[in-house]
Amino acid sequence: MRALLPWALVLPLLAACGEGAQQPPDISRIEQLRPAEARLAGLYERSCLLCHARAGSGAPLSGDAAAWQPRLAKGMDTLLANARHGLGAMPAMGLCADCSEADLQALITFMSTRQP
Repeated sequence: MRALLPWALVLPLLAACGEGAQQPPDISRIEQLRPAEARLAGLYERSCLLCHARAGSGAPLSGDAAAWQPRLAKGMDTLLANARHGLGAMPAMGLCADCSEADLQALITFMSTRQP
């Protein structure tokens, strides 16, 4: 047991070091984010906000560019197909039955971009 104690102290320090260390997302700020366009903001509030502004939902948080990066690497066509058909816990169309393909793309772009 004694041999484990130094590692128990060192490992958290090592995990916090390095270029990849991320600050936890500021959920109160994320909850306030909205697209600038009023119509798109309404779609976001109705269909995206519940999951993409709630830590622990499994959805990448709006404005968290690092969380979105692996998804963006697959290409917008893949992201649109996933949004259209659903993926994991996300229902088809993200519960936005009246969203067009352009709306989905604009919402994905908004959510995946680091917000000021």
